[in-house]
Amino acid sequence: MSAYRQTFTVRWSDCDANGHMANTAYSTLAIETRIGYLRSRGWTFADFQESRFGPVITREEIDYLREVRLGEDVTLDFTMQGLSNDQARFRMAHELVRADGKLVARVLVVGGWMDLTRRKLAPPPEKLAAIIRELPRSGEWVVLPDAGQAQRA
Repeated sequence: MSAYRQTFTVRWSDCDANGHMANTAYSTLAIETRIGYLRSRGWTFADFQESRFGPVITREEIDYLREVRLGEDVTLDFTMQGLSNDQARFRMAHELVRADGKLVARVLVVGGWMDLTRRKLAPPPEKLAAIIRELPRSGEWVVLPDAGQAQRA
């Protein structure tokens, strides 16, 4: 499977006072892309509620490479860079590319799946785990510690 991709047009509300896409907009578009992938595979917000599981992000890094301005289209991809054997922890990556083909940013998120009843990281429900396993791998793959182990990613 190739990387999941989603295209967005930069809105007024995505821009800062300098007319560039604001740093928070990069995170928001990355979130929308991850949720779009899950939704495209049949995992909805109702599934999160019913299973009492949700994503928790423990680290986010953004590398800004080029400007993005109001009205420009950007396409984000979505790939995996790491996963724990129990699939409770993940490392996910996005690359943002303008319509002219220029790479404008990279977003890396590290986190896990939280059991909202126990308030602890735990392996996700099998339906969600299967969807995550389908994501293509990119970059240097990392095996992350299982939920019961200390985090060192």
